[in-house]
Amino acid sequence: MTATVPSTGPPPLIDVDNITKSFPTPEGMHLVLDGVSVQVQSGEVFALLGKSGSGKSTLLRCIAGLALPTTGSVSEEGKPVTGPNPSTAMVFQTFALLPWLTVRQNVELGLQAQGVEPAERTARAARAIDLIGLDGFDDAYPRELSGGMRQRVGFARALVTEPDVLLMDEPFSALDVLTAENLRNQLIELLASDDFVIKSVVVVTHNIEEAVTLADRVAVLGSDPGRIKASFSIDLPRPRIRTSPEFGAYVDRIYDILTEAPAAVIAVDQPEAKPVEREATIDRGRKLPDASVDGIAGFADIMLGQGDRSISNLAADLSLDVDDIFPLIDSLALLGFAEVVHGRTHLTSAGSTFAAAPIQEAKRLFRAAALEHVQLIRIMASGLASSPTHTMRGAFYLDLVRKHHSERTSQQQIHTAINWGRYAELFEYDNARDLLTLATTEESQ
Repeated sequence: MTATVPSTGPPPLIDVDNITKSFPTPEGMHLVLDGVSVQVQSGEVFALLGKSGSGKSTLLRCIAGLALPTTGSVSEEGKPVTGPNPSTAMVFQTFALLPWLTVRQNVELGLQAQGVEPAERTARAARAIDLIGLDGFDDAYPRELSGGMRQRVGFARALVTEPDVLLMDEPFSALDVLTAENLRNQLIELLASDDFVIKSVVVVTHNIEEAVTLADRVAVLGSDPGRIKASFSIDLPRPRIRTSPEFGAYVDRIYDILTEAPAAVIAVDQPEAKPVEREATIDRGRKLPDASVDGIAGFADIMLGQGDRSISNLAADLSLDVDDIFPLIDSLALLGFAEVVHGRTHLTSAGSTFAAAPIQEAKRLFRAAALEHVQLIRIMASGLASSPTHTMRGAFYLDLVRKHHSERTSQQQIHTAINWGRYAELFEYDNARDLLTLATTEESQ
């Protein structure tokens, strides 16, 4: 669901109304955002959460006016955003500093672009540098600074222009854990101070705990294409205590939303028909997670004996974030080796057996699970069995998947399916010739 506001009163600070965003590719248009609507109110911190490929950064760029929606509209206080939005400023993940400029010169860049006179630029830059805790480093170059200090320069450069909306794209993800935590806490203090004149903050993150720590409201996006799965307020007083049950409940709720699989699409197998003579049906919904067999097996070993665990606690114990842990959990769940309910996960009996089995037995269990639960692998194995030569080009299956997914996702799907199918000894693959060959083991035929 999407956020709504009363029909009376001032318009929202930012109003994203039913936008789509597509990009051209050699194969056609790639849909990144589909029917996205969000509203950001004055005085709030709004977090955009989602897995890799959900279009979070694209949505942020549309708000900034750096990218225009294909359909739909973005407005600020009722005025359409039709180009770079001067009322916004961006903090980037990779700092985006010019290495030949000093700290002060980097901070002054936005003011220079606005045509501010040199004397005023210098005075305002000095205030921003002091506000962000970089006093004494005015004349230092980026190469002299730590990662945390370089990101402070990014914050100062954004703040110095006094924008209405501060946009932050994964601002802490390139930093080590301790530096990120320190900067996060200082940002919270800055937001509460009288020196902070910005009306609202929009932050893109895949770190769920970070979103619950910073945000007044969150929107959770699904992936490929990005659609809003949920939007809700974080009703917790500040400072927020990460060890509190209330904080944990919000974290688990978001994990639950992110791990919720799309409705299953029933596929009909036709093993008696040759694939070249029929239209194979590829599931448009749940995709094959981007996870290697080694990663899946290793994660199953870790989960063995864990019992029912909160995904957030499991991720914290393993120092993993969303993009690390979700493909592994999704893979185990897809294969029937794990169950995920309300932000908690555990191995099924089949999963426990797989995790504890010796290598050959584990491969047999994986083979049976892949054929039962993974439609793409089932279609590939069926096609190879039906072919007179028991061979097929990988490009044939790639073309089938392309009809329902973007090029990058299609390539990933085929790569993962081949990786899983080879481990399961269902088929062999010659990369140089892009040729799949049915495995010669008796059980796989």
